Amino acid sequence: MRSYAGAFIGNLLFTAICCIAGPFFLLMGLQIWHGGTDRGAALVCLGVGLAGTVTIPVAAYTSTRQGFPRITRRDRAKDASVRYDDDTLVMLSPESPKGPARAWLARADVLEASLVRYSPDGEATFTKHFGNYTPDEFTPLIRLGLRVHGVEGADPFEVTREWRVPSMCLSAVTAGRLVVLVHPAPSTGPAAGPFAGPAAGPFAGPFAGPAAGPPGSSDAVPGTASDAAPATPGEITPQWPRSLLLAGTRTSRLLDLDGHRTDVTRRPGRLLEQMRISRAAGGVVMTGDTIDLRRLDPHTAGRYTALAERIRAHPEDRAPVTEPGEESRWIVDELPGPTGEFGSSGRRWSRRGGHLIRARFVELRGTTTFQDHGPVLDTVVRVRPEDGTPPFDAARRLTLPMNYLAVLHRTRDVVLCVAPRGTSYVVDWPRTNLLAGVTPAKVITPDSAELPLTGRPDLIWPLMTLLAAHGLSVPAPTLDLRRRRMAPIAPFALRILDSAPPR
Repeated sequence: MRSYAGAFIGNLLFTAICCIAGPFFLLMGLQIWHGGTDRGAALVCLGVGLAGTVTIPVAAYTSTRQGFPRITRRDRAKDASVRYDDDTLVMLSPESPKGPARAWLARADVLEASLVRYSPDGEATFTKHFGNYTPDEFTPLIRLGLRVHGVEGADPFEVTREWRVPSMCLSAVTAGRLVVLVHPAPSTGPAAGPFAGPAAGPFAGPFAGPAAGPPGSSDAVPGTASDAAPATPGEITPQWPRSLLLAGTRTSRLLDLDGHRTDVTRRPGRLLEQMRISRAAGGVVMTGDTIDLRRLDPHTAGRYTALAERIRAHPEDRAPVTEPGEESRWIVDELPGPTGEFGSSGRRWSRRGGHLIRARFVELRGTTTFQDHGPVLDTVVRVRPEDGTPPFDAARRLTLPMNYLAVLHRTRDVVLCVAPRGTSYVVDWPRTNLLAGVTPAKVITPDSAELPLTGRPDLIWPLMTLLAAHGLSVPAPTLDLRRRRMAPIAPFALRILDSAPPR
């Protein structure tokens, strides 16, 4: 298991080699000063050398802090304006083209998906972009087969096309529920029909949430959109931030005029109607993940209230976490990111009290920095220490692997390795990915029976903690209890497996 000290020493040596001129000028300045030949030249060399030498540890610390996913007490979120519930996930993701006012919001089911191209050339370095856009080289191109329905006056129709999908929104593809903007087809010319029009254009902005307004805003569209659906469907433009809401990745709640809060997460019918109301109103601001009707104009609040009463009379069942046919749109294996594994553990770390805990993301915000295997995001992680101290939220900039982002609708949990004294927490992405189901997990029992554990975090987690408590490393997604070094934990592992309820 790589340590923070090891990462810092490696960066320190690399920076020292790159900045070797600093110590050289420092030594040369000292030699000239003691020689007494030219004090002016000595001062210049000393100044340059001192600046270059000081740069070495500073640059090493900065690069280690940026690249090593360690959370300390100094990362505690301070003066949070919004207190999030434990089951909240607020995502401020790339904005999508807003389209003409006469375009219609509709639901699209993802029938199939496949990765066409993702080939950035930044290697493992951090690449920073300037400007309000999402760079194509860090946005995977995915071929999607969609069935679009809910357009008044038109039967459901299918369309297959390639779109750039922001990495923060990949979970909407895996979940299988998208929001698309159906443009009215041209009245004349050969392009009319459901397949008319070019593919979706560039993203309007990489970091605004589903609204171009205050943090957490939703569906902000300048001008006023018509509520009437186009008579003939034309160009199809996916709306990625809205799709996160429809897929259930981002949580959504409604605070009515009486102060009563309703959870509408994974209620696709109601969410789609709310999005249409919001678009017609020119945008509705969300505080965190909540729309407060008391802050809206009376007309818009009345429309929301009427919709709520209609839904109350005819309740809508909660949609599944993922739509049927997930195997046909499972692009997780094609995306970059660490392979899931039971993880590495140091015996010394374990004996001194090091252990694992599960934390949870409650907020994700995009930045202008990217790595090849995932975007660099401003995150808020809720950490629950096991030493009895109260939970706290840590605000930390982290690189999230793309294969983990693609299953974010399933889980927001993240595995942390806790230092022996509980002073720091290191994000363990291999363990996190195995727990999230990115990589198939299984156990081989002492009698050679293979037990699949994919999608069973209730079993994977106690096995992980058991291994970590005994300082046993299993850098693979398969736990083989036939190995001799697994003999001390084999009875306990079998007891965990036997106690699990059948699926």
